[in-house]
Amino acid sequence: MASPQTLSEADRRLVATWAADCAERVLALFEAEAPNDDSPRDAIARTRAYSRGELDTADEIRRRFVAGRGADVGPAATAAARAAGQAAAIAHMGAHALGAAAYAAKAAGLAAKDPSAAITKELRWQLRHMAKPVRAALRQLPPLGENRAGPLGPGMLASGLLGAIIRALQASLADSEHPLPTAWEIDPRSVRSLPARRQRR
Repeated sequence: MASPQTLSEADRRLVATWAADCAERVLALFEAEAPNDDSPRDAIARTRAYSRGELDTADEIRRRFVAGRGADVGPAATAAARAAGQAAAIAHMGAHALGAAAYAAKAAGLAAKDPSAAITKELRWQLRHMAKPVRAALRQLPPLGENRAGPLGPGMLASGLLGAIIRALQASLADSEHPLPTAWEIDPRSVRSLPARRQRR
C-alpha cells in the first residue's frame, strides 16, 4: 500500500511546478557561491519537465536529490540547493513539495539581515502563488510527524526551523486565515555571511 505522502502521479506532477517556483526563487544564493555547479538549476529544470509530463516517473525517482552535493558553500546556499533537490524528488513522493518550500524559506532567512521577516515574506509568497488545485493536493498530505513512511515522518524535515516552517504551511493549507508566525528561531551558528559574488564562467 502506497504511503499517504506519495500522492497520485497526477497530483505529484501538479505540485512539482509550485515547488520548482519556490526553489528557483533562492537559486541565486547557491549560484553566487558555486557558479560552476549547475546541478540545482538542472534539478529545477527537470522538476518542471516532470510537471509537464515530459519525464518518466521511474527515471526521475532514480535521479532524485542530485543537486549541489559536495559543493563547498555556506548555510544559505546549502539550503537553496536542498530546495532544488527536494523539488526534484517529488517524482518519488509529493510530500517533497513541502520540503522544497521549507528549504527555500530557510535559505531566504539565512541570507537576510532580518531572518524572521525574510522567512515570513517567503512563506507569504509561496501561499499566494499556490493555485487551488495545488492547495487541494497538498491538503491530502498527513500532518508533519504523523506518518513515518516518507519525508514528513520524524526526520530532518520534522525538526528545528524546517519543521516549524512546514507546520506553518500546513496550518495555512488547512485554514487560509491562519496567521503566519513573524518570529522564527534560527540557530545563529548556521548563519554565515556570503562571500563576494563570483562571476559565472
